[in-house]
Amino acid sequence: MAVTLESRKTHEAPETPAFDIDRIRAEFPILSREVHGKPLVYLDSAASAQRPQSVIDAVGDFYGRYNANVHRGVHQLSVEASEAFEQARSTVRRHLNAESDREIVFTRGTTEAVNLVAQSYLRPKLEPGDEILITHMEHHSNIVPWQLLCEQTGAVLKVAPINRRGELLVDELEALISERTRLIGIVHVSNALGSVNPVAEVCRIAREHGIATLVDGAQATPHVTVDVQALGCDFYCLSAHKMYGPTGIGVLYGREVLLEAMPPWQGGGEMITRVSFEGTTYNDLPHKFEAGTPNIAGVIGMGEAFRFLERTGIESIAHHEAELLTYATKRMQAIDGLTIIGTAEKKGPVVSFTLEGAHPNDIGTIVDHFGVAIRTGHHCAMPVMQFFEVPATARISFGVYNTTAEIDVFLDALGKAREMLA
Repeated sequence: MAVTLESRKTHEAPETPAFDIDRIRAEFPILSREVHGKPLVYLDSAASAQRPQSVIDAVGDFYGRYNANVHRGVHQLSVEASEAFEQARSTVRRHLNAESDREIVFTRGTTEAVNLVAQSYLRPKLEPGDEILITHMEHHSNIVPWQLLCEQTGAVLKVAPINRRGELLVDELEALISERTRLIGIVHVSNALGSVNPVAEVCRIAREHGIATLVDGAQATPHVTVDVQALGCDFYCLSAHKMYGPTGIGVLYGREVLLEAMPPWQGGGEMITRVSFEGTTYNDLPHKFEAGTPNIAGVIGMGEAFRFLERTGIESIAHHEAELLTYATKRMQAIDGLTIIGTAEKKGPVVSFTLEGAHPNDIGTIVDHFGVAIRTGHHCAMPVMQFFEVPATARISFGVYNTTAEIDVFLDALGKAREMLA
C-alpha cells in the first residue's frame, strides 16, 4: 500500500498490535522467494536487514508521486518532499527521545556519522599527546576514523580490554582514563559477538571525568529501546539498513550545545544561508551538516522503517529475538566441535561460531545451497578475531521476521556441511 501524504503527516507513535509472526513475515516480500530451489532462510540481519513493503512503498511513492528537491522550491512537489523529509526527522527524534529535531543530522550511515564527529567535533580540540579511548570489540568504523585522527593530530588511541566471554571490563576502561582523555567511543551492541555494553554506565563515568562520548548504535536500534537522554551520551550513530530501512542513509544524534559549536564538515549547497566571495554564513542546525542534495528517498524510507518498528513494538521485537537467541544457543551448544565466540551474559540476537575442521567460508557456501543466508569472515572486526585467535567466524543473526523453524533448517544445513567437510 502506498504511503499517502496524510499518513506522512502523522507525528504520534501508532498503537502496537499483538506480535503476530505470520503477519510480520507477510510484510517482507523477499521472504517468499527461493534460493537454489529452497525457501529463503535469511539469517544475516546484522549485516543488512530486509525491508518491509511499507518501506519499499514509501521510497517508490516519493519517486512516483512527488519527486523533487527539498527546502529549495515553492512548487507543490518540493513542498511535499520537504514535508516528508522533515517528518522523517521528527520520527527519528521521537524514537531516540532526542530533545529537538535540531539534534538529528542525516548522514550516509554510522561510518559517516563517526567521521563527522571525529573531524568536526574532536579534531579542532586535539593536541599531540591527547587521548581517544575505545574498546576492543569495536567495528572498524569506530576504529579507523580515530586512527586517522591520531595520525593527523599526534593524539594517542587507547583500547579498553574485554574478557573471554566478550564482555567489556569497565573497571579497566575507567583505569585507562587520564587527564588527556578527550573522547570515549563505544559500541552499544557488538556485531561480531552480540555483547550488549553498559553504555549508560560508561557515559556516566565519562561525564564524571568531563569526557565526551560517542556510541555506535548500528546494531542496537533494530532490537532495543534507545533513549539518548537516558543513556547520557553526547553522540549516537546509526544506519537505516540495519533496521529495515534503505542503504546509504543514517543518523548522527548530537547534543545541541555541541553541534551548535561545531564547524561544518563539508561545504556546498544547503548548509549555507548566504555566500559571497568575501565569506559565507552557515545554515542553522541540523542543516549546516547536510551539504548538497540529500538522499531524500532514503530519509523518507528510513522514517517509515522507524514507524515500522513503532507499529510492531520494540519490546515485542526484543522478546521475540531473545527467544530465538536462547533456542539457537541451546541447540548449538550441543554440537560437538562447535564453539560459540561471544558468550556475554547480555547479548543481542547474534551467534558467532567456529566448527572444528571447517573454515567459516566453506560453511557459508554449503548452507547457502540449502537456501540459508549467513555471514562469514571477520565481520569488520578484525581485532575481535585476533583476540579470540581465530581467522574468522560464521555468524547467524536474527531479525523480527525469523522463526525457530528457520533455525532448525539452518542446523540441518549445518549438519550437512559438517558431514561434507569432515
